[in-house]
Amino acid sequence: MKAIDPTTLSSKDNYKFLIGSIIPRPIAFVTTITEEGVVNAAPFSFFNIVSASPPLLAVSVQRAGGTQKDTARNAISQREFVVHISAEHYVEAINETAAALPPHESEVARAGLTTVPSTVVSVPGIKEASIRMECVLEQALPLGESEDGEPACDLLIGKVVHYHITEELYKDGKIDPHALKPVSRLAGNDYAKLGEIFTIERPS
Repeated sequence: MKAIDPTTLSSKDNYKFLIGSIIPRPIAFVTTITEEGVVNAAPFSFFNIVSASPPLLAVSVQRAGGTQKDTARNAISQREFVVHISAEHYVEAINETAAALPPHESEVARAGLTTVPSTVVSVPGIKEASIRMECVLEQALPLGESEDGEPACDLLIGKVVHYHITEELYKDGKIDPHALKPVSRLAGNDYAKLGEIFTIERPS
């Protein structure tokens, strides 16, 4: 087995090793809003559940050269954001929102997506998503250290205050993964669809 000391690697090489090893990664498609009312949207695969009581989600937004991305800046200033589960039927549009646009331009319009009002938060959601979760910012943590000494990322921890789920996905109190058709991120430009599902019972 090959042994590697991460301190001997560049941040780029560490990034490649991590994203190639920790797969598949769910993709959070996040909307935020600027102080001027512009809706920002972007996908993030450094994303997962933190807690179920209360329901908490974590999204890590990597900085670019120590500079906060629009999503982190907006979520921190407005204390709200909406997380959507990425799925096959609109993954191409989600990818379009990854373009680096200036803060006053909306990625939603570029991708041809449709906004819908939220129930609790002021940030709108995306109509095309089968699942969306309205969140209030519980905590924002600047973490890591970039080459210029600034934090490398902003870890956003959001408390879910409202769920929106299309009826065909919700069966017997559960989400149907086959109907959801989620997509996940691998390394580089590669993605994955839901594969074979198997069951293993936990020991008592």
